[in-house]
Amino acid sequence: MLVALTLVASLLTPVQQLTVPGAERAVVARLDDLTTAGTVATGHTDPADWAGLHSAATVNPTGVPGIQIDGYFPDTSTTNTNHGWNHDAQFVIRLPENWTGGLVVSGTPGNREQYANDYTISDWVLSKGYAFAATDKGNTGVGFHTDGRRPGDAIAEWNERVTQLAVAAKAVVRQRYGRSPERTFMAGISNGGYLVRWQLENRGRLYDGGVDWEGTLWRVKGDNLLNYLPKALKAYPDQSGVLAAGFAEGSEFLWPFHRQHYWELTQQLHQKELDPSYEGAAADYDYDARKPYAAVAKIALTGRITKPLITIHGTLDTLLPIARDSDVYAKMVGPHRPFRYHRIEGGNHLDSLVDAYPDKLKPMLPAFRSAFAELEEWVSP
Repeated sequence: MLVALTLVASLLTPVQQLTVPGAERAVVARLDDLTTAGTVATGHTDPADWAGLHSAATVNPTGVPGIQIDGYFPDTSTTNTNHGWNHDAQFVIRLPENWTGGLVVSGTPGNREQYANDYTISDWVLSKGYAFAATDKGNTGVGFHTDGRRPGDAIAEWNERVTQLAVAAKAVVRQRYGRSPERTFMAGISNGGYLVRWQLENRGRLYDGGVDWEGTLWRVKGDNLLNYLPKALKAYPDQSGVLAAGFAEGSEFLWPFHRQHYWELTQQLHQKELDPSYEGAAADYDYDARKPYAAVAKIALTGRITKPLITIHGTLDTLLPIARDSDVYAKMVGPHRPFRYHRIEGGNHLDSLVDAYPDKLKPMLPAFRSAFAELEEWVSP
């Protein structure tokens, strides 16, 4: 056993020699704990990035020593201020000391920065011995839509940055451990779930499978948030009108919060990205009349996945209603592609709301962990 351990150790690339192909900057650090229990204290994460994404009752693993690489790829936009770099296309790569042969690649939900999945995804997969890599998608915050020269360019860059990171992270894994990952999975929430879908449709060669947690659906004609959010805004607080927009019966208690904090903001930010010439009220936006089809076509999904995909979505999701999102995507994928779909009864878009409504909502994070374990078993040799 001592000989075997010595051999493994000799194959590991020294920390100071690790490089990230294509990166303009990469800062390497050896940490006693790569989970948020350790990185909050050392400044290797930002709790503001993952605020609101989990229930206060969540229990996460801790004590995973290893290496963290923070850096960025060449980019011209500057919405991400992490580390004082004022530079987009930032990433984080984590390499656990006790690696079990896998890699998880992730893009962030919403318009958050690269640490947004640290508490919900990174902590848990690191404890299972996976390497982990995440990107800020190339633009962040409420000004993300100012990136790019044409409508749709900013979101299209998200897909490019995930691909870029996946290729680079695989190379880093080879450097560190002396061999390529045996399996590479993608995982993400909301906009990050959209990225999982897009990658498995268009860059499947890079992955062995993925878990899509309530991914955003983009279709050129209908069933996207520019189509149903204005209808909900226009109808609110009329129950029949909001239900007609696609929101689930039984989710009414969540409408005031989402109307105040999410519906209008989400519609406006994505409308500015995909149809910037529109100057009217969010509730008056008419997707079918405006027809921003060329911009949406750049980012649209087809359902033609090429690798195993598990989608989970809460039945009480009150931002991306399941009837207008994952139910539709499941039909797009169809019965003949490697796809499994789990509708989580009582699940909402934000696990933090479980704390306010413990008798009405079910957290999604346990369902994600179960889906990840299911994916492991599904693709195992």
